Amino acid sequence: MKAARAVLEYLKGQGVRHIFGIPAGSVNVLFDQLVEMPEITPVVTKHEGAASYMAAAYAKYSNQMSVVIGCSGPGGTNLVTGAANAMREHLPVLFLTGAVPVNTLGLNASQELDAEPVFRPVTKYSVMVRESKDLLAEVVKAVEIAVSGVPGPVHVAMPIDVQQGEVQHVIIPDPPKRAPMVPDLDTIKQVAQELVQRESGYIFAGQGVRNSVDQLLELAEMLNWPILTSPQAKGFIPEEHPLQAGVFGFAGHEGASALINEGDGQALLILGSSLGETATNNWNANLTKNRFCVQMDFDQTVFNRKYEIDIPVLGDINLSLMFLLEELKALGLPKEAIRALEKPQGYVVTEEYNTQNVLKSLQKQLPMDTRYTVDIGEFMSYVINYMNVLDYNTFDINVHFGAMGSGIGSAIGSKLAEPDRPVVCITGDGCFFMHGMEILTAKEYNLPILFVVMNNARLGMVYHGHELQYKRSHASFGQKEISIAAMATAMGIPSFRVEELGDLNQEALSSLLNAGGPAVLEVALVDNNTPPMGDRVKFLSSFGK
Repeated sequence: MKAARAVLEYLKGQGVRHIFGIPAGSVNVLFDQLVEMPEITPVVTKHEGAASYMAAAYAKYSNQMSVVIGCSGPGGTNLVTGAANAMREHLPVLFLTGAVPVNTLGLNASQELDAEPVFRPVTKYSVMVRESKDLLAEVVKAVEIAVSGVPGPVHVAMPIDVQQGEVQHVIIPDPPKRAPMVPDLDTIKQVAQELVQRESGYIFAGQGVRNSVDQLLELAEMLNWPILTSPQAKGFIPEEHPLQAGVFGFAGHEGASALINEGDGQALLILGSSLGETATNNWNANLTKNRFCVQMDFDQTVFNRKYEIDIPVLGDINLSLMFLLEELKALGLPKEAIRALEKPQGYVVTEEYNTQNVLKSLQKQLPMDTRYTVDIGEFMSYVINYMNVLDYNTFDINVHFGAMGSGIGSAIGSKLAEPDRPVVCITGDGCFFMHGMEILTAKEYNLPILFVVMNNARLGMVYHGHELQYKRSHASFGQKEISIAAMATAMGIPSFRVEELGDLNQEALSSLLNAGGPAVLEVALVDNNTPPMGDRVKFLSSFGK
């Protein structure tokens, strides 16, 4: 058996059903073996960078490890951004890169790259394998590291001859099982005793609550505390929940900011947030000022990093919440009925052709359980601020390490992970010109995804950032308007171009949603209103003075 085949057999046993990436000389052996393995489908993308974001989304929504592959040299370096993203999002992704033959290492072979040290800073484990007999063992080791403790990406570089080599007496190991990170029960008891003594407080939820929303809601209702979310966690708390208080952080809501800025002395329970820049409105000091603070996370490096925490609780969020709920019940909670928050009236769609009206109108006409993968651009601010959470896990928003165009790959990975859930990608023209050709990947794999392209013929977020900071912007940020709908038509993909709000009607959307594959909705709109970026606006404006 070839060493590459042994690796694939192991991955098949892991439940791997897709491998994202691009075939090339240094990984030909692996792709050749896939011909004989119909259980694993290679998803051949147009760029390795997009493949890495597909794999990340697949890992996120399938709740299992995913695999992405690139050739030696440029194929490998194209994957590094995606590895850094998976590291930030704690996603178990196996990065496999090809390498030149072992006996040519250091001789300046075509596309030679020592990828092991390149991937080391952005993965949990990175290794170059030099002998065929070691390849399976190293992949097994890497996978175990990827799924254990705080999950994350790993990297294995495979020289061509190492993949090709024959291995004997192969035993395919069983899939690893992640050991739960159990919180200290005495610490949980201390937290419970402290919380019952507090008259009021807030819950601040980050993306780490993804698999613990039911426990979070039960806790909030038991304490009668409002729930604020970070931008990354928008989509977890339903809009209609009486304790939902909106988004705090980048592009967040004024009401949520007021709770933090004016609620001096209130307790704060932080769940699954690393308290980075975008989650905290540029590290707003009021977040923990004069507050009793508890932070729960499975990553101990987030404790006391920027904010002083009174009680850090290390462990899986779902277990920490489950144990805390039991302790609070034992102490006699709940004691009173839920007090619904007074919420501002939601945004009402008007006839003005602007970004928020387009997004609100769009959401009104799409299925309630639609998942929106949101790219990087000024439209992201409007999504965070104006679009509603109508179902669980509604939004895939990446303000941690999302690259322009990442939302396009995320849409494909999400759809492959959950085929029955409607997926809509909201992207921009700048993002589309980076990774827009992945709509062909969606076409080739017959994936019914609606790609909404907000086309303002400029780098919108950059434009507004410079206008806020310097009161001017460079002419090069704009470009000659291109019809993206026409580009899609040329690729045989159904498309429709919106030029006024009335164009965004049910008839047009129905034809795109029932196309049987991907479709493109181009929204030609230059919106000169300042995006709702919250304190980020003040932050940028202060530098222009």
